[in-house]
Amino acid sequence: MKIIVTGAAGFVGANNVSALNARGESEILAVDNLARADKFSNLADLDIADYLDKTEFLDLVRRRALPKPDLVFHQGACSDTMEADGRYMLNNNFRYSVELLQWCQEIKTPLVYASSGSVYGLGPVFAEARSNEKPLNIYGYSKFLFDQFVRRLLPTLSAPVTGLRYFNVYGPRESHKGRMASVAFHHFNQLRADGRVRLFEGSHGYADGEQRRDFIHVDDVVAANLHFADRPASGIYNFGTGRAQSFNEVGLSVINAVRASNGETPLSLADALRQGALEYITFPPALKGKYQAYTQADLTRLRAAGCDIEFRTVQQGCAEYVRWLLSNSPAA
Repeated sequence: MKIIVTGAAGFVGANNVSALNARGESEILAVDNLARADKFSNLADLDIADYLDKTEFLDLVRRRALPKPDLVFHQGACSDTMEADGRYMLNNNFRYSVELLQWCQEIKTPLVYASSGSVYGLGPVFAEARSNEKPLNIYGYSKFLFDQFVRRLLPTLSAPVTGLRYFNVYGPRESHKGRMASVAFHHFNQLRADGRVRLFEGSHGYADGEQRRDFIHVDDVVAANLHFADRPASGIYNFGTGRAQSFNEVGLSVINAVRASNGETPLSLADALRQGALEYITFPPALKGKYQAYTQADLTRLRAAGCDIEFRTVQQGCAEYVRWLLSNSPAA
């Protein structure tokens, strides 16, 4: 197999495979866990050469029984920020990644892997330095722990290793994520079901709906993976747009993209509130002290590594995503 993609039936993984197909690559070993069979649909329109369950794959890695690939994209992980089983999270996200990394180093195969902006917790600084890394949950800690493992190996690597700290990713092929899908996905479904988008009321010093995050379209994330596959640069890099935008902007972008599909004129935020297309709900007590009300990736290191991708704004990305959802979702 020329290329291995773990988490290949997942959100970023499936888009990663799709982008490889678009480049003419189909000698791909897809690795995932289909205990939830509905994820198969993310692979149904893609071309792969073989599929392995992640447990079988890890067993073959441990026994050094797999042919040497040209490249490994490691997208597989449990991304549930509310997961309470720490042993499972560290075994699945940290230990699995360590064993995969060690194998790649032995066979001198480049590894591009998914880290997460969640390692920064509440911030307020989102730059790749230990002093800024304060994860709020076991998911963020599992990603941080592997990043630390990679950092210790950087001076002695036998093949490139690139970690990309994804910020808030949204876009096609995420429906299987359920409650962990992006806010853009949930806004689209709320609008179709109830005719309105719901956002949290003000919190953390922000006005209603004005909490801000770095929202990045999955196509831009995949473009970064391919960039570092083509031009390896070992290290850990933030991957967001470098632009914090409000939840109000996301909600309004979804509303106006749906309106555009119906031939309707766009609404301002005030008009959307007045017409009931957008409303605010009470901030959940369960998220107090565990909620990133502001994130913005510092892209200094990413740009210095030569990654010059021009990232979509929320307005551009949500418009593209809504068009995709309208074409790929059952009629309301």
